[in-house]
Amino acid sequence: MPPSPAPPPATLRADARRNREHLIATAAEVFASGRAISLDAIAKRAGVGSATLYRHFPTREDLVEEVYRDQIRPLREDAQTLLATRQPAEALHAWMRRFAQWAGERRGISEALVAMSATGRFGTGPVCDEVQQILQTLLDAGARTAELRSDVDPVDVGGLLAGALSVAGTPEHSAQLDRMLTIVVDGLRPR
Repeated sequence: MPPSPAPPPATLRADARRNREHLIATAAEVFASGRAISLDAIAKRAGVGSATLYRHFPTREDLVEEVYRDQIRPLREDAQTLLATRQPAEALHAWMRRFAQWAGERRGISEALVAMSATGRFGTGPVCDEVQQILQTLLDAGARTAELRSDVDPVDVGGLLAGALSVAGTPEHSAQLDRMLTIVVDGLRPR
C-alpha cells in the first residue's frame, strides 16, 4: 500500500510548515547543484530527521515535484503562445520539445516523471497535474480542428513523453528525442 500523502500545507502546524518549507528549499539547492544526494542526506542538511522528511514527502518523486511546482506554470503560457501561432499538432510537438528542455534544466524531474509513469502514478501531483492540463489543452485544440484524435487521454501522452525523456532526454540525444516526439504526434493523428 502506498504511503499516505502529507496533509496540505495550510493545515500543518507552524513548526511542521516551517520544516516542510525548509526541506523544499534545501532540496532545491541540492538539485540545482547537480549532485546526486539521498533523501536522508537532504533531511540531515535541512536539520530535520528522516522521519520528518518522509512524513512530508513519502517518495523522492513527491519531493522533486514539490520543488518544481511553481516553475512549471510558465509552460502553460508557452502552450497558449504556440497554439496562437501554429497548427495544433505542430504546437503539441513544439511544446513537448520545450517541456523536454525545461525538464533537462531541472535535476531529477525527468527521473521522477519516469518513475511515476512506471508505477502508474503519472497524473498526480503538482507537476504532473499541470502537464496533464496543458496536454489536454493542446489535444482539445487538435480535436477541434480534426488534426488530432479526440479519444486521447493526456495521462497516456504524458506517459509517452516521460518514456521518450527516459531514452533521449539529454541534450546529446536531442535529434533522437525529436524523432520520437514526431512519432508520438503522428500516432495522435486521426486514421
